[in-house]
Formats: sequence, structure tokens, C-alpha cells
Amino acid sequence: MTTERLDRPPPTVRKDRVPFGILLMLGATVLFAVSTALSKWQVAIYPFTEVLLFRSAVSLIACAVIIMPRSGLNVFRTQRIGAHIGRSFTQTAAQSCSLIALSMMPLAGAMAINFSAPLFATLFAAIFLKEHVGLPRAAALAVGFGGVLLVASPGADSFGVGALFAVANAVLFGSVTAAVRGMSQTESAETLTMYQMGFMTLLFLLATPIFGFVMPTGRDAIALIVIGVLNGIGQYWWTRALSLAPAGAVGPFYYFALVWAIILGYLFWGDIPTLSLLAGSGIVVASGLFLLWRESGKRPLPAD
Repeated sequence: MTTERLDRPPPTVRKDRVPFGILLMLGATVLFAVSTALSKWQVAIYPFTEVLLFRSAVSLIACAVIIMPRSGLNVFRTQRIGAHIGRSFTQTAAQSCSLIALSMMPLAGAMAINFSAPLFATLFAAIFLKEHVGLPRAAALAVGFGGVLLVASPGADSFGVGALFAVANAVLFGSVTAAVRGMSQTESAETLTMYQMGFMTLLFLLATPIFGFVMPTGRDAIALIVIGVLNGIGQYWWTRALSLAPAGAVGPFYYFALVWAIILGYLFWGDIPTLSLLAGSGIVVASGLFLLWRESGKRPLPAD
């Protein structure tokens, strides 16, 4: 008995690296905000499918450079190829709505509405994954949706129409998040990322002839490549942050992307945040943080 105990390898113990995880999350928010701002600039010149094709293709290359030296071709091993395809179709539609929204409304407003995705994820998880909601989470959902209405400011102008596309993106992305919760039980973050980028690149490539292709100039071509590189690295940093520390510790820092969006919107487009935008954003963020706090600690992440 003693020999068996001595020979048995000790169980893997997860060692959290919270400060480094927070640093990666903050870095990811900067990259996401800059990438989104550059996308808004480019979608005013080129078809949205072309911008998204460049972003997904370059992100795929960037993620492959980061992930495949460690995982090799094993990263593509899966028994849920149908789920990956379905998720990619939904993600493609979500990103299309997001970029259309960016072409029609201020950067900070579109990003604030995008932050309501966790609210829709909770709703879809309750419907399709049969997760218990309870009164506190239901109240957070109701309050959060009220914040979305404040940010959207429904009306006949382009801001109101753009807000509809931003809400559509949040709904679709929320459903994707709920699906990933189920898929993550068997699929690694690296596998999810590579299939997402690969299938999205293929779908945008097929859609580009429908919506048109304009040969980018030298400066714009560089900008489109930078968008993809920043997005790919941001995706990896975001994933690593969640693997290095509990979601409750690093997740709240993701909302700093809204701060960068407000700053970039003011610097490059002269967008001055309205009172309804600030109030609605605060409500959406508070609701998301409450849901994150409720979820933290329920599902421990596996050790690296």
C-alpha cells in the first residue's frame, strides 16, 4: 500500500497567475478596441465582407503561428465537426451585423451594445442548456436589457438602424457563447479557436463575390492586415487570461474595451458620449459584472 502511494503521481494542481492574467486581459481589450476602430475606418471604404475576410484570414494565420507549434495537427481532432460548422455560421452572421453596425453608429455605442451579449448568453443557456436562472439573474437580465434600450436610443436616424444590427450581433454572439459552454466540455480553447477562424475565413471568402471586392491601396492593405494581426493576438491573449486566472478575477477587466472605444471614438471621429450612452453603458456593464460574479467559481478551469 505504501509503495503504491509513493509511486502514484501527484494530482495536477492548478496554479493561478492572477496579475499576469489581468495584464493579458487588459492587453486584449486594447487590441480589440484598436482592431474595431480600424475596422470602422475600413468599412467606410470597402465592402464589409472584404474587411471581415482580411480580418479572419490574417487572424487564422496569427493564431496558427501561436497555437500550432505547441499543438500541431492534433488541434484539429474533434468529434463535433457539425457543432463547429454551426457555430461558425452563427459567428459569421454576428460579425457581419457588428461591422454593419459600426458603419452606421459611433464606435462606443456599438461596442456598448455588444457588451450585452452575456445577457443573451444567459438567456440562451437557460433555454437550450436548461441552466437555472433564478430571480437575481432574471432581474439582472431585465435591468441589462433596459440599459441596451438606453444605449440604442431607438429612432428613425442611422443610429437607431445601426443599433438594430448591434443588437442582432449581441443576440447571435450570445447564442454562440452558450453553444461554446457546451462544446468546451470536450473541445479545447485552441481547437475552438482554429475551427472558428478557419470556417469563418472560408465563409467570408464565399461571400466576397456576392458583395464585391475592391483592391485595397497600399495603406489600406496594411491596415487590413493589422486588423487581423491585432484580432488574432487579442483572441489568444483573451483565451490565455481565462486559463491563467479565474474568470471572476480577469473577466471584469474585459469591459475596459469600452473605455478605449470611447477614447478612440472621440480622438478619430469626434464622438462625444451622450448621457444616455454613458448611463446605458454603465447599466449593461453592471449587469454583465453581476452575472459574471454569479457564475465565477462554479466551473473551475482545467489546469494547463
